[in-house]
Amino acid sequence: MSEEKKSKMLNAFTMLFVIITLIAVLTWIIPAGQYDFDADGQILAGTYKAVEQNPQGIWDIISAPIKGFLGTDDTDGAVQISLFILIVGGFLNVVTQTGAIDAGISSVIKTNKDNMSRLIWILMFIFALGGSTYGMAEETIPFYVILIPMMINVGMDAVVAVGVVLIGSGLGVLSSTVNPFATGTAATMAGIGIEEGIMIRVIFFIVTYIIGAWYVSSYAKKVQEDPKNSVIYDKLEEHKKHFKMKEVDSITSKQKVVLTLFALTFATMILGLIPWHELNENWTFFMSVHETLINVPFIGNLIGSTIEPLGTWYLVEISVLFFLMSVIIGLYYGFSEEELINTFIDGAKDLISVALIVAVARGIQVVMNDGNITATVLHWGENGLKGLSSGVFIVLTYLFYIPMTFLIVSTSGLAAATMGIMSSLGEFANVPKHLIVTAYQASSGVVNLIAPTSGVVMGALAIAKFDLGTWIKFTWKLQVMVVIASLAILVGAAYLL
Repeated sequence: MSEEKKSKMLNAFTMLFVIITLIAVLTWIIPAGQYDFDADGQILAGTYKAVEQNPQGIWDIISAPIKGFLGTDDTDGAVQISLFILIVGGFLNVVTQTGAIDAGISSVIKTNKDNMSRLIWILMFIFALGGSTYGMAEETIPFYVILIPMMINVGMDAVVAVGVVLIGSGLGVLSSTVNPFATGTAATMAGIGIEEGIMIRVIFFIVTYIIGAWYVSSYAKKVQEDPKNSVIYDKLEEHKKHFKMKEVDSITSKQKVVLTLFALTFATMILGLIPWHELNENWTFFMSVHETLINVPFIGNLIGSTIEPLGTWYLVEISVLFFLMSVIIGLYYGFSEEELINTFIDGAKDLISVALIVAVARGIQVVMNDGNITATVLHWGENGLKGLSSGVFIVLTYLFYIPMTFLIVSTSGLAAATMGIMSSLGEFANVPKHLIVTAYQASSGVVNLIAPTSGVVMGALAIAKFDLGTWIKFTWKLQVMVVIASLAILVGAAYLL
């Protein structure tokens, strides 16, 4: 028993506080500095200057998660994503209590029981597409709750479910073919169009998707053949009890309607999140419909003048969507007012630890910003990458973004902080700006699959009930393959373009 305790990894909350503390220690060691910004908020290359040291102390460490939750002048708060997670928990429990999810999963299993590998490839493609088109990340949280029981029920484990969702969407974000939050922000900062370099990003999407889907499906098959191949073999019995599904022989007509509403909820979320007008300026259908409805007398006021058109939604809008659908599904299925409220609250309680982990993870960025060391790390990279050959430059750029991603988890935040400088440096090495954008995406994408600073990663593992050490043990070979493939594509493109 003592050996098991020694080898057990730290709790997610403890680990995040340790990281916050280490970053705080660095604020005492790394010189503080800042860049100047232009009128659009872009960093101006060559304007770095040292500023007065602002080391972070004990109070700063303890208060960082609170500030990370509420937000500061320099750091967006996690309150919206945390609230979204709680609402999703309530929504899922309402649907679960109707028995529709168990019945639906049983139907999927019966249909695919002889070819679960095919299902894994299909699901991972869908998640990868979401990641590549609009940066699907926090929105994946509901799918872990759905897929984990399904995978366990067919003789796999929770790692497979997390792999399908997290690796699928994560590798999609890595390629970010038209992702406006990563590619769009980075391209704008580099002064190029989002379409530049898209063919290389498509190559990244195809190559990394194939590697990821093969990796997860191969592992899943091994676990099905022999549970001892599972990296969480010691937890399998515990997980079978915790994620146990009810035995369902058939699905009722009311449950079919619930599943239809359930699917419609996620379809609406996706339609709302993809920025159609930014992908193509002629794709204004949802905006036109929205404007028409809002301007109709009485109807516009009845709907609500503050509702945003599909394609411009984010956390507030999808939180409202899931809350509204919880009520609609509960009332349709015949829940009493008290049953509906208690069921929703019980579901929210199930995900409260996930919501808090996201908030604590955001505290890391608070300490970085308050300690004024982010700009200094960026300045070191700025000096170190000058005057290199194109092949060496693109490799070092990729490597440079690995530690930067740990420090700035947000892909759009990382692009905004660095791309103005990095794309300019690339010109001296004859590296196209769009390739710098791709290198940044590929590097940050692979790191965000395992980063303990990522609320999505830590939240997924909290739901699946295994630790980061186990996840790294499962993914390290995949990480190596993706890094090698990424560098091969980048170096080849650097010399060919």
